[in-house]
Amino acid sequence: MTQKSFIPTHPGEVIKDELIARGISQKEFAQRIGVPYTMFNDILNERRPLSATTALFVESALGISADLLMGLQADYTMQTMRNDAELQRRLRKISPYSAPAGLPASRI
Repeated sequence: MTQKSFIPTHPGEVIKDELIARGISQKEFAQRIGVPYTMFNDILNERRPLSATTALFVESALGISADLLMGLQADYTMQTMRNDAELQRRLRKISPYSAPAGLPASRI
């Protein structure tokens, strides 16, 4: 269940790098896609997760795949939780169910 620790990439980092490369201010971009600047700034600074809606807005404005951004968000969220000591402590206390007779455990 435990995977090796790595530092995941938050989608906000990718979006922020793209805005810098294109010379677009965060405030201007937030206005263009119709989201509050403070919310958008929190995403770019990795304090808030990227929603599917905002990912689609970014895709529409910058051409960065919303699917790619949401994949990064899912990876970031899962790895952050895998690295959370309190969550790991709670997970160790859970007794797993055994596989039903005749069904390989990998099918569950």
